[in-house]
Amino acid sequence: VVYEQEGVFIHSSCGKNDDQDSLISGILRVIEKENEVVVDWRPLDDTLDTSNILCAGKDSSSVVEWTQTPKEKCSRGADRPSSYEAEWDMVTTVSFKKKHHSNGDATTHANGESKWSFLFSLTDLKSIKQNKEGMGWSYLVFCLKDDVKLPALHFHHGDSKLLIKCLEKHVVLNESPQDKRILLVNSQNKSLSQSFENLFDEPSYGLLQKLKKDPYTVTMGRFSKVTNYIFDSFRLSDPSSQRRPPSEMTDFLNDAIPGLKINQQEEPGFEVITRIDLGKQPEVSRREPVSAEEWAKNMDSEGRILNVDYIKRLIFKGGLCHTLRKEAWKFLLGYFPWNSTKEERANLQKRKTDEYFRMKLQWKSVSEEQEKRNSRLRDYRSLIEKDVNRTDRTNKFYEGEDNPGLILLHDILMTYCMYDFDLGYVQGMSDLLSPVLYVMENEVDAFWCFVSYMDQMHQNFEEQMQGMKTQLIQLSTLLRLLDSGFCSYLESQDSGYLYFCFRWLLIRFKREFSFQDILRLWEVMWTELPCQNFHLLLCCAILESEKQQIMDKHYGFNEILKHINELSMKIDVEYILCKAEAISMQMMNCKELPQAVSEILGIESSSVTPDSDTGEDESGAVLSCPTSLYQSISTPVIAANGTRDSTQQMSETQGLTPA
Repeated sequence: VVYEQEGVFIHSSCGKNDDQDSLISGILRVIEKENEVVVDWRPLDDTLDTSNILCAGKDSSSVVEWTQTPKEKCSRGADRPSSYEAEWDMVTTVSFKKKHHSNGDATTHANGESKWSFLFSLTDLKSIKQNKEGMGWSYLVFCLKDDVKLPALHFHHGDSKLLIKCLEKHVVLNESPQDKRILLVNSQNKSLSQSFENLFDEPSYGLLQKLKKDPYTVTMGRFSKVTNYIFDSFRLSDPSSQRRPPSEMTDFLNDAIPGLKINQQEEPGFEVITRIDLGKQPEVSRREPVSAEEWAKNMDSEGRILNVDYIKRLIFKGGLCHTLRKEAWKFLLGYFPWNSTKEERANLQKRKTDEYFRMKLQWKSVSEEQEKRNSRLRDYRSLIEKDVNRTDRTNKFYEGEDNPGLILLHDILMTYCMYDFDLGYVQGMSDLLSPVLYVMENEVDAFWCFVSYMDQMHQNFEEQMQGMKTQLIQLSTLLRLLDSGFCSYLESQDSGYLYFCFRWLLIRFKREFSFQDILRLWEVMWTELPCQNFHLLLCCAILESEKQQIMDKHYGFNEILKHINELSMKIDVEYILCKAEAISMQMMNCKELPQAVSEILGIESSSVTPDSDTGEDESGAVLSCPTSLYQSISTPVIAANGTRDSTQQMSETQGLTPA
């Protein structure tokens, strides 16, 4: 129960004299259960009697009549919980209408008392009507979907502001343009529509509820303000019982991200990754960024890239000089096909420019009146404006309130909502766009590069969070292979779920590195070398670098969370890139790499493991990986030969289309 208020009355005209209201006193509660939030009102005389709950039938999917829950067939025993919780399973819909009675009287029990109890889920709430200020008791009228209105609830003991504040933690409430007394409920998932906010100015209970209900917003917030009172709120008040069951925090996170499997013990069907000797991490060095001269040398007279694998290896090992980024990023992100000529790219840009401005015109031409009737577009605009105003201003491109860069950022994000209206705008997207726009310095090119980037990142922002679930599970698998001892320590501190990496994965480290460093990091990752999911190895590299301090100082849940968050802007990007590359080599050279890890890294397995010159070992297992990727980290970089090899030509027979 997250909200409870007594003295909430229904004024019913159920007596014989219709002009005189009958006051029915009751208790109003807001209840959280699993993935549902329920609003429950019932008269005081039957707060513990579940027999008069008005609920929908099991198979209902639309508006139904109010019906009473059947009396329990067996009497309550002493072990029966004396609450309404036992009846929740019976409520599968929350759209109600009052049942008509032929005698015009209210529904009654044998004792003649009126029974007006009702409960509904917030997912079926359409709007809330409030009373005019200064007009008697504060009251609210809940209107459900299909325009069904519940009886007005009058707050005789206090006002309704606390209830509204409670509901706003679970749904978005906006004033109706036609009537300010009416609050419209936004049906979008709260976690995908809530803007950035300071989550740490409220009691620990509120923070924990937001962590459970809204992982996107919480992890994008400022974890560094977490103090011991948050962790203590998980614990019992008795200091002697400080150690909680290891599975407790796991259960909490499984609720927060449904489908996230954190295994506390061996389960059938799961590959058990035992301790494997990966050998010593090799020494890795990086080179200077690719120069304009090197780039030009690898291009023929028609502007076609001669050796794609070679240029990708150069970028992976050193990144790009800044003057090259505007051109090279279009290839890395897939806006320009690698096998295109200069003329083909110019024609592509012309087509894409027309397409972009047609989409931009769609939302630009929407009048204020039209936007009032389009709640999704209105909400997208509101969220974009808030997030754009919070853009990192340390870069001169985005300095000032009316900076052209900020205006373009807003326009591109609004146009993306036209491009993918189902996904629309989700917080974090502006973080992905701002470096791209800074590099492109062109609205159209920035948009299409952003579209290509979002094609890669799309799953991170979907309502079911499938992309985030998968990555957290994969990261846990890789880290356990790399350092099972560290994993065990994190689990002992309720941190084995690696939830503190959520923000890293969501927006690809955008808030962990400086603006210039993130340009280098992203272009290296976009080469897709030396293996799949290299960004997960970057996470492993950062965590392994901090392992010593975390374990030596015996950091607990709170301290780990705080420490990881405070790494922001303090990580050496070149060191982490070297370390992540070394980890990839370490794993690729392992002869007993578990199948699950091979699949995560995109390393093919077959029946024979290469050993020395014969390619065989005692186990009969094999490990192989794509030649070009593996050589990129195990052999010296070779010079471009100025010709296009036959294998590349075979893969370039497709026509020119944007990726």
